[in-house]
Amino acid sequence: MSETNGEYELEEPCVFCAIVAGTVPSMKVAEDEATLAFMTTDPGSDGHLLVIPKRHSVDLQSIPTDDLVASTLVAQRIAKVMRAQLGAEGVNLLNSCGAAAWQTIPHFHWHVIPRYHDKTRDRLKMPFPPGSSSSLDAIARYAGGLAAGL
Repeated sequence: MSETNGEYELEEPCVFCAIVAGTVPSMKVAEDEATLAFMTTDPGSDGHLLVIPKRHSVDLQSIPTDDLVASTLVAQRIAKVMRAQLGAEGVNLLNSCGAAAWQTIPHFHWHVIPRYHDKTRDRLKMPFPPGSSSSLDAIARYAGGLAAGL
């Protein structure tokens, strides 16, 4: 059965749903009734993993609040363990919402990415240079539009 969300042609079950169902193998790290955490096969750093809600949601805009909260709390718990167990000096929590934001699997997920000063363990680079400020007028326009939409 196919459906679309405007960006993706979705096949049911999606690969993450198949991981939840146990029909696609994964290296599980944590599991509870609402969430599953497993190692990614395309890591940006040593120990990079994914946290997903077991119930299918395409992205951040469609995930029910209870699944978002559950998956975020699991991601936080794992991030704390990454420092102690992997020696991570930092952790990135990343969600990509939509193809333009680099989402490649249309099932909501958090990337929990341990970060290291040792670049043999950490292959990620900053996607934009910090300190590149924008005009205050532009920032004010964006802020006003967003506030009005809320």
